[in-house]
Amino acid sequence: MRQANEPSTGQQIAVSVALLVIDFMLIAWAVYGVGIAGWADSYASDSVVPTGASQAASQGAWLLGGGAVLTGGGLLALGWRIPGIVQLVVLGFGVLLVFSLAAG
Repeated sequence: MRQANEPSTGQQIAVSVALLVIDFMLIAWAVYGVGIAGWADSYASDSVVPTGASQAASQGAWLLGGGAVLTGGGLLALGWRIPGIVQLVVLGFGVLLVFSLAAG
């Protein structure tokens, strides 16, 4: 049963969709950064130093993971369950995607 002060399901879905647009832009930016860094690494001759792709993946993962914890956890704490769970799942998937690109 829904509490009187909780947002409606329609409001939660609308917020989820709006946040998905921002999430996908952040994930695309992180994937693009890893891709460009990997492309630039292909021209580097010294493989002793950490690659730019791994550094870009680390930065992107911290950004996406921190965003998942802050927005998803904050929304869950405020009682917005649907957008909170969506944030945690989508941004968590983004972290895995960025790391898989750097590893491969």
